[in-house]
Amino acid sequence: MANSDSDQILIVAGEASGDLHGGHLVRALKAQYPQLQFEGVGGKHMQEAGVSTLYDISRMGGMGLFEFVSGLWHHIEVYRKLSREIAKGKYRAAILINYPFFNLKLAKVCKQWDCPALFYISPQVWASRKGRVNTIRETVSKMYVILPFEEEIFREARVDVEYLGHPFIDIVQPQVSREQALQDFGLDPAVKTVGLLPGSRMSEINYLLGDMVGAAGIIQKELGQCQFLLPVADSIDPEIIRQRLGDNPLNIKMVTGRNYDVMNCSDALIMASGSSTLEAGLFTVPMVIIYRVHPLTYFLAKFLTNITHFGLINIVAEDEVVPELLNEQVTPERIAAEALKVLKDPEQARAVRNRLQKVRASLGAPGVVDRIARSMADSMNLSSSSQ
Repeated sequence: MANSDSDQILIVAGEASGDLHGGHLVRALKAQYPQLQFEGVGGKHMQEAGVSTLYDISRMGGMGLFEFVSGLWHHIEVYRKLSREIAKGKYRAAILINYPFFNLKLAKVCKQWDCPALFYISPQVWASRKGRVNTIRETVSKMYVILPFEEEIFREARVDVEYLGHPFIDIVQPQVSREQALQDFGLDPAVKTVGLLPGSRMSEINYLLGDMVGAAGIIQKELGQCQFLLPVADSIDPEIIRQRLGDNPLNIKMVTGRNYDVMNCSDALIMASGSSTLEAGLFTVPMVIIYRVHPLTYFLAKFLTNITHFGLINIVAEDEVVPELLNEQVTPERIAAEALKVLKDPEQARAVRNRLQKVRASLGAPGVVDRIARSMADSMNLSSSSQ
């Protein structure tokens, strides 16, 4: 049985993005209810927010084919430990952040021991594995979705669901103004700026960086003048990028730790598919999304998923607001051609920015994380408790 008088909350994230969102959520909850204590599974963001981590996410997220066997036993250990803690009735509620293959199993344990399970950031049931909706309806006390179209999906499935906006609205902020960023990077505000964002995985660097640089060369030749920024992810050794650029005849400027400033001061972006496309969309910057997957993965995805777009910004828009290039379409020539459409035509660039602004508006007003925290507090009957 859950303890409705307890100030202890279980919170579980299994990967870096969940840790980031979990850290912001815990801060918002503790700001409203300082007496709350959090423990569970997380990383540095949740730890810095005050979560006592029983297990670190460093061994949770790597569930690829080769890590599966060793990783599976660790997950079983974590699952058993958390299940025992839930069964003791020490928690007021459990906050489960995405990571569905693990957290949906934990939600069943919560249901068994009458511990409210608040699920934050939905599994992508709209893309594949729709059967998970039934599990969610049977085990999750309340679902907090962060994409606008998800609310209707769960409501139709009779799941208690709420959409209060996307937390990126609060999180995605530049450090300085566009003008200051251009000055910091030593760039000319009168010259077009293109950001090259090849991703945070080494495989993405291997598969995409060469074509990005090739496209940059074509863009430079076509425009006569152009300046390029390349933000390097924390997970990538900058020296590797430096070696890949060689003599760097295009004078591509490498930047560390300032992704949002790069996005904000760019006239166009060439970027790997991922959540960063939604971040860039919040700055209403025209972009070309590119990606490569193994041919077998691509073949299977066509049969196992129900999505028509692979770029998150387009998925949220439910339309191809910005161009997407996949696998054999990813060539320097195709990338450059798409980027030049907005770089050479101010009206086209303005039209794309206007459409991206509508996507941004659909993601809610500022204060998303605070609204989610207040709703969770209500779900945990904290609103009537002494603060």
